Amino acid sequence: MAVFPWHSRNRNYKAEFASCRLEAVPLEFGDYHPLKPITVTESKTKKVNRKGSTSSTSSSSSSSVVDPLSSVLDGTDPLSMFAATADPAALAAAMDSSRRKRDRDDNSVVGSDFEPWTNKRGEILARYTTTEKLSINLFMGSEKGKAGTATLAMSEKVRTRLEELDDFEEGSQKELLNLTQQDYVNRIEELNQSLKDAWASDQKVKALKIVIQCSKLLSDTSVIQFYPSKFVLITDILDTFGKLVYERIFSMCVDSRSVLPDHFSPENANDTAKETCLNWFFKIASIRELIPRFYVEASILKCNKFLSKTGISECLPRLTCMIRGIGDPLVSVYARAYLCRVGMEVAPHLKETLNKNFFDFLLTFKQIHGDTVQNQLVVQGVELPSYLPLYPPAMDWIFQCISYHAPEALLTEMMERCKKLGNNALLLNSVMSAFRAEFIATRSMDFIGMIKECDESGFPKHLLFRSLGLNLALADPPESDRLQILNEAWKVITKLKNPQDYINCAEVWVEYTCKHFTDTLDAYMLKCIATVHQSLKREVNTVLADVIKHMTPDRAFEDSYPQLQLIIKKVIAHFHDFSVLFSVEKFLPFLDMFQKESVRVEVCKCIMDAFIKHQQEPTKDPVILNALLHVCKTMHDSVNALTLEDEKRMLSYLINGFIKMVSFGRDFEQQLSFYVESRSMFCNLEPVLVQLIHSVNRLAMETRKVMKGNHSRKTAAFVRACVAYCFITIPSLAGIFTRLNLYLHSGQVALANQCLSQADAFFKAAISLVPEVPKMINIDGKMRPSESFLLEFLCNFFSTLLIVPDHPEHGVLFLVRELLNVIQDYTWEDNSDEKIRIYTCVLHLLSAMSQETYLYHIDKVDSNDSLYGGDSKFLAENNKLCETVMAQILEHLKTLAKDEVKTLEYIKKQSKQPDMTHLTELALRLPLQTRT
Repeated sequence: MAVFPWHSRNRNYKAEFASCRLEAVPLEFGDYHPLKPITVTESKTKKVNRKGSTSSTSSSSSSSVVDPLSSVLDGTDPLSMFAATADPAALAAAMDSSRRKRDRDDNSVVGSDFEPWTNKRGEILARYTTTEKLSINLFMGSEKGKAGTATLAMSEKVRTRLEELDDFEEGSQKELLNLTQQDYVNRIEELNQSLKDAWASDQKVKALKIVIQCSKLLSDTSVIQFYPSKFVLITDILDTFGKLVYERIFSMCVDSRSVLPDHFSPENANDTAKETCLNWFFKIASIRELIPRFYVEASILKCNKFLSKTGISECLPRLTCMIRGIGDPLVSVYARAYLCRVGMEVAPHLKETLNKNFFDFLLTFKQIHGDTVQNQLVVQGVELPSYLPLYPPAMDWIFQCISYHAPEALLTEMMERCKKLGNNALLLNSVMSAFRAEFIATRSMDFIGMIKECDESGFPKHLLFRSLGLNLALADPPESDRLQILNEAWKVITKLKNPQDYINCAEVWVEYTCKHFTDTLDAYMLKCIATVHQSLKREVNTVLADVIKHMTPDRAFEDSYPQLQLIIKKVIAHFHDFSVLFSVEKFLPFLDMFQKESVRVEVCKCIMDAFIKHQQEPTKDPVILNALLHVCKTMHDSVNALTLEDEKRMLSYLINGFIKMVSFGRDFEQQLSFYVESRSMFCNLEPVLVQLIHSVNRLAMETRKVMKGNHSRKTAAFVRACVAYCFITIPSLAGIFTRLNLYLHSGQVALANQCLSQADAFFKAAISLVPEVPKMINIDGKMRPSESFLLEFLCNFFSTLLIVPDHPEHGVLFLVRELLNVIQDYTWEDNSDEKIRIYTCVLHLLSAMSQETYLYHIDKVDSNDSLYGGDSKFLAENNKLCETVMAQILEHLKTLAKDEVKTLEYIKKQSKQPDMTHLTELALRLPLQTRT
């Protein structure tokens, strides 16, 4: 081997550090500041032509910010307006944009705090279902001409069109019988599509007759349990029709010179639009049957805006009076709900009509108990308790419209009217569902009195208490009434025999208990914390005990897991003092009801998530620790071979959050015992084991800080116990780079605690693990080369080895020599530069080791600069290693000059690396350059 006359220069680290400092230069801001508004310069250039063209440019500056997007907010889209002036075909697009903005403005009259009908639609369809067979009157011509009409001969088209018109004459319809619920829904959807197709093909009469036929279906209550869902489906068609008619008339008011303003008046509508609008109302007025005439006119109520300013305000009272002619109370209440819906869309300020609908409904409400309705129920075999729940969707909507921004006096009036009707339970429930929770909460004792006296036939009282509880969970009742309210409600709830009825009410009142009695805790904590703790625990414990009592027999809890989960969520949402929560006697027995593993794990995750969010200080409370160890153990034991990685990460995050919050202060032995117990409990989750190793290393460092200057045998033994914990745990980890980095980190901690032999053991273990590093590793589900990660680890390792003193029995630079041997024997990628980069880092290390004083040290650990003191033998050994490393580097450089190493192939290979894609272009250029 050639000998190189090489030695590292002496370094003055302090002088080098001073020379590398940045020079402080005063910054002159002038007029510039990064947060100051930008001045935008607009340039206008005029070009004449390409031949001998002359151009003149004028510039103007403005001190204000010009936002090219801000003009959209005022309704002027420069692209759309330019296109409209240049191309008449673009006028439709501009009109459509204006219409969309107008629709948004019209809908914005009702604020976002008003729950829209679309939110209720899905719930109604899901709740009101039937297994009985349904029937529908469907036009025979609705399915004709759907496909293949483009290929028909002209005579066939005329004949088909005449047949369709004949089909729509009076009586030309057929009744489809024995339809399932899904078949019925499909037929309604077909009618909706037929309406759109007819309108698109300019068959307005056909479209009107489809809507009339659909409206007639709302008078049919033959399968009464399905009526609310039928109402939703049919009114969807009515909404489509109303929108089509309105847009048709609106388009007539737009010509090539103007677009109708957003808030137009009848004067802005031209004669053609008004005539067409009147024509539609005249056609609808000729409908003989009351129900279709009412619904179709209500669907185009908005079109009155084209005729007169008072059209809508005049039509709403008239339509309200029309509903009085509907004899069936169920049909009439849904008709009123539809009228209130369209009324809120077009004229929400006309409250008097809304109130009139409600008061008219109250006058006819007694019909429910009349002979006509009772006979109808007998024929259909429907009991009153099944019939009355058909009303709430319509009643709740009517009450919601009335109560929107209504004065408190209106609620008082409605309560008085309910009392006059004998405190009917159905009405009372709708009132509590519709009005603001604050109104209900302030009168909670009044409502309890009304509930006690109400007629319970067909509508049980426990549902009323549930509605009251929902309000009281949102708003605070008078403080003096809170306990009495709970007692009155619980007297009724605890007597319920049906577990499902019981749990539906109990989950609401559990939230009331937790919320309002926790508020009491906050208010009086400084004054009487012990008393309030006991009060809070007592009330919540009583409620949980009652739930356990009702849900345990016959394992009723298995059918009520969603409600039981809600109870847990509501309890922990209001309990932020977990020592109080876990000291509630019935809390853990309540958790035991979750026997299904998936549900049990979800509940445990919910508890841990709340703990991580709300636990402010580290804890050593044995009540909390025992409870959460049980919870975390449940989550850990759910892990198996089929568990997804995302789920493992989530569980590990929650368990680690708990581990981080456990602290026994200066009782280090107890802290280490907790970590030992946790390791045995959570051995299947690698991120948890990693967290435990980091925690133990921190514990060792804390011990060193606290016991600084007092290194007793007991302290030294404890630190060695921490080091042993890490040394035993690391091999159980699967990730090889996780093990390498933890060996290095743990060795650094051992070195910082003067545990030199233990530090050597960690470093040797890391060195022995390097040959096991695979060529490819999995990173976030993708296989990537490992050499760059290995290079990063070894560079960190070299930085640590600078201060590691040589073992007296293993000779000079023993660890460095072992690591170099491993690097030399490692199988590197062909033509890889990573090995040479590593050797370059080794040269940096050896150069630093040859200095008289090292750049950094560890307190109370003598590094080689102190041990050898610049000894010539040590420097000679150091130089020999440098010569060996330099020889390896030069050998690699020689291989690059050999013929068999082709530069182009090398560049192509390197370009396939994730961070070398920029070499692809270079590889494409090289062949061209070699030919010239």
